[in-house]
Amino acid sequence: MPKSFQHLGFSLAIRLAIQRLSTGLLSLLMMVGLVWAEPVWAGLPQGNAVKDPAAILRDSLPMDQDDLRELQHRLEGTSDDLRAKRWSALGRSISRCEALLNTRRNNILNAVPNAERQQAEQLLDTVKDDLVLLQERVDAADKSGFIQTRRQTLTTIGDLEYLLIDDRIPPIPAEFDDLPRLNGRATVVISTTQGDLTAVVDGYNAPLTAGAFIDLSLKGFYDGLPFSRAEDFYILQSGDPEGPAIGYVDPTSKQERHVPLEIRVPGEPDTFYNETFEDVGLYKATPVLPFATLGTLGWAHSDQALDDGSSQFFLFLYEAELTPAGLNLVDGRNAAFGYVVNGFDVLEELSVDDQINRIEVVDGADRLQPHA
Repeated sequence: MPKSFQHLGFSLAIRLAIQRLSTGLLSLLMMVGLVWAEPVWAGLPQGNAVKDPAAILRDSLPMDQDDLRELQHRLEGTSDDLRAKRWSALGRSISRCEALLNTRRNNILNAVPNAERQQAEQLLDTVKDDLVLLQERVDAADKSGFIQTRRQTLTTIGDLEYLLIDDRIPPIPAEFDDLPRLNGRATVVISTTQGDLTAVVDGYNAPLTAGAFIDLSLKGFYDGLPFSRAEDFYILQSGDPEGPAIGYVDPTSKQERHVPLEIRVPGEPDTFYNETFEDVGLYKATPVLPFATLGTLGWAHSDQALDDGSSQFFLFLYEAELTPAGLNLVDGRNAAFGYVVNGFDVLEELSVDDQINRIEVVDGADRLQPHA
């Protein structure tokens, strides 16, 4: 049978009813004590969560060059002004980006390894040209052109950030030495009865979870499996094999392979294994890989244990109205390990009447390590 989320607490109907309240009303109810006083609700921060999977994937790269990160965030931060068509404010933002690039270019280049320096210079030149084009889009009040150019500029910045990453995965406890791990990222195409989804799986921040998923995908484990659980506006789950087993049984040991709960938090030196945010007292934390966007890939485990996830995974069906920022009840209780980046129209059509035809690893299979 499908494994469920850990500690969700309420029935789905109650949860959805509560989440349909406006954020302001919900905050008021918390203040006067009329909502269940679970710490994960009361303590999580409010505000605008980053909901773009491409932005989340950029932010979660293990890269510490602050100037490049600031340039990325300034460009991403133009969205509010663009929606309101505040062209003067957009012009000022682009001018600041140009000034930042001109004054910090050498700092960025000096952080790039010598072997990649020439490529970095070319990418920075491309960003400089794109910023000029963005200013022209602003002057022409060309919203669609601005969006297109900004997207390609941020992609180029992401390519620059890849040149600066520390690709060593964080230390993993020796007790998990037998488990596969993904050293970096992989891209998969999930072929379903409704069409294809493309997802990026992140082994930088969830090496064991991502490793288990890529390992099973390469084995063809998911091929032909149905979506066994669906809750509108919340989750779509698969990975429950036919027969009595509820996970992947290793053919050599004849035992079900278990993957621990694995969550990284910004600023924390070590990954948390088999501990929820409640367990470690991080009620206000946001994980490096948050459940903040439609198509977040999450690893399922039972209500009874944190370390019994084996093969079942779910797609988070983020809906802004039903899942206010910081109140999704999944961060810190389940491990996210990647994001759908293409095929959202397909994702919105999937239900328990559908199945996975095949999962193909189109990039990054060589980054899978079978054990420590």
